[in-house]
Amino acid sequence: MKDCHELSLDDSIMSIHKNINSDIRGQSLMARRVLKGARIATMTGGYGLVEAGVIALEEGRIAHVGTEVPAAFADVAAEDLQGRLVTPALIDCHTHLVFGGHRALEFEMRLNGASYEEVARAGGGIVSTVGATRLASEEALVAAALPRLDALIAEGVGTVEIKSGYGLDLETELRMLRAARALGRRRDVRVVTSFLGAHAVPADYASRADAYIDEVCIPALHAAHAEGLVDAVDGFCEGIAFDTAQMARVFDAARALGLPVKLHAEQLSNIGGTLLAASYGALSADHVEYANDADAAALAASETVAVLLPGAFYTLRETQAPPVAAFRRHGVPMALATDCNPGSSPLTSLLLTLNMGCTLFRLTPEEALAGVTVHAARALGLSDCGQVAAGMRADLAVWDVESPGELSYRIGFNPLHRRIIGGEG
Repeated sequence: MKDCHELSLDDSIMSIHKNINSDIRGQSLMARRVLKGARIATMTGGYGLVEAGVIALEEGRIAHVGTEVPAAFADVAAEDLQGRLVTPALIDCHTHLVFGGHRALEFEMRLNGASYEEVARAGGGIVSTVGATRLASEEALVAAALPRLDALIAEGVGTVEIKSGYGLDLETELRMLRAARALGRRRDVRVVTSFLGAHAVPADYASRADAYIDEVCIPALHAAHAEGLVDAVDGFCEGIAFDTAQMARVFDAARALGLPVKLHAEQLSNIGGTLLAASYGALSADHVEYANDADAAALAASETVAVLLPGAFYTLRETQAPPVAAFRRHGVPMALATDCNPGSSPLTSLLLTLNMGCTLFRLTPEEALAGVTVHAARALGLSDCGQVAAGMRADLAVWDVESPGELSYRIGFNPLHRRIIGGEG
């Protein structure tokens, strides 16, 4: 027979094991959820609607989508969504969210008759933001960007792309990218970064764009990549920025580092940027207002996404809309994004972007929703989000609406019920 001390020790050990097992089981149950009574826009083949749907979540992933609770989840108490719409968490695949200062004065200049190009050539535009951004610390950039990011999150965004490009020197470009990464740590959102060193020619390199590419842009790209700050490489291919030969040198440097590319192309004119992007198998060509049928065919062949940015079109009061009919005809996937930036698109509402895409570019509501989910994921090179399907990240948006078309239809109204990110929320 064991003495009292031995009994006490055994009991303590058994109690510890019981508590550990209870904790493990509790954690396991916490990581497993069932949502029922949902109208699910899976975004697998159009809306891909599932009525009275069930979604099972496990370890931050979607384990099951259907109309019945799977046997493996029979012991999990289901949450009744009472007919609410569930979509993938939205994706804003083109933003310049990190920057210093603002450009409200230029807004007034344009309304007084100055064109975007005239503002830029007068020392405004992108270059005018560079000074304020260079003066801002990383913490100041993060603090300024957080309200903009929070506005997107409040509308169901689960993934956001953030570009550099307002530093135009090595130190500030890196600081912007570090700030972007910090935003992903400060908030429950996935941040994808794009190096945009080829955004504009800084004043100290005026008329020396080639030298800027060689002496600043490419070295900054190498430094940012070495620090793990770059997910993709972008550029601005336009008469007021960089030509196709200059952008090809940046793309070659990206390719040597194993990084995917994307491009601001054909926003103000057609100088061959879309064809360049397609020739490099770019993830996306963005803006593309002046793209033509040949450009659409090239994008389709390269499986490059056309990212439409109605916020800039609206703010700049442009009249040349992207060739949506040609994109449809050739089967080019179309994404939508805010293009949030201080000059041409001070927009922090992806829901308003949906409405703009339909109203200004004549997208259908189904195309618009695909543009901020499945096609936006593709524009970022992501294959684990943008759809409600088994194996995908459990990043979902639950809406107080009856049909997915309402998300594009309403103006200035946010029907988000809640976000679920990584299975939590």
